[in-house]
Amino acid sequence: MLVFRPVEQTDLPQLQQLARDSLVGVTSLPDDAERLREKIAGSCASFDSAIEAQGPENYFFVLEDLDRQRLVGCSEILATAGFNEPFYSLRNRHFTSASRELNIEHGVPALSLCHDLNDHTLLRGFHIDNTLVGSAYSELLSRARLLFIAAHAQRFAEAVITEIVGYSDENGQSPFWDALGKHFFDLPYVEAERLCGLQSRAFLAELMPQYPIYVPMLPLAAQECIGRIHPDGQEAFDILEREGFETNSYIDLFDAGPTLYARTANIRSIARSQTVAVHQQSRIDARGRFLLGNDGLQGYRAIVAELDYQPGQPLPLTPAMCAALNVTDGNLIRLTAL
Repeated sequence: MLVFRPVEQTDLPQLQQLARDSLVGVTSLPDDAERLREKIAGSCASFDSAIEAQGPENYFFVLEDLDRQRLVGCSEILATAGFNEPFYSLRNRHFTSASRELNIEHGVPALSLCHDLNDHTLLRGFHIDNTLVGSAYSELLSRARLLFIAAHAQRFAEAVITEIVGYSDENGQSPFWDALGKHFFDLPYVEAERLCGLQSRAFLAELMPQYPIYVPMLPLAAQECIGRIHPDGQEAFDILEREGFETNSYIDLFDAGPTLYARTANIRSIARSQTVAVHQQSRIDARGRFLLGNDGLQGYRAIVAELDYQPGQPLPLTPAMCAALNVTDGNLIRLTAL
């Protein structure tokens, strides 16, 4: 059975292996033991905190195969983007110029450095083992975060965003970075993303041009990257799009990948989730597949299970399911259809 849970200090060795295997551009998962150790400690402190309001907390989760005692994925929630330093993006919008004498009005798309997305809750760090791509466990790894937000709404913002990794080729070359960022840092795209993972994006963002960049002046290959998703990032995009997230006018600073946005209350897994009491029994006549979470904090657990759910009735769970969720008869759990 696969269980979604908060990261622990003992996860470090396996987490570093996940970092080595992760997609370039997932900067929140650096292949560096000390940085990962700091992230784990910060996450543990976030889960231990007794706060009642949105703050700087980062909640780091892993997906564990209990039978093999092996981590097969990870994902995060940053409660407040831009809390400790500005969260930089590029805003893509038209600038309009007009001439009354010539009776001409013309709009030109331009990219402007901004931190408009400060104070939003940020989903990030999604990575899953290649053998599980396209499975129900990808849904678990992404959407269990949303059930956690539903259970602890006071800790999060009224809107949620995520940045989807933008296009780069098989050699790690990003046409967008080569056309823009590289001129200011003289660094390959892979190295720039690595530095962001080890330090922060702010020190690079602050060296980016402070004036609008007119899109037609960029090479065509770079223009075609704007809002384009890396093939390995498509699943993360599709899952959240089904949740009601939409693209907007913001793109990633380095690879021009799209930013997704949703009002928290309108997200499918949050709006449609229900709490129900547990009834333990040995066998279940399964009628549908569901995502389940126990609404805990430090002890948060979530799984995917085949269930016989009858609205208004206690939810039958097997002993194995109860053990994985760390619940007993009468406990409340949160569920949503898969």
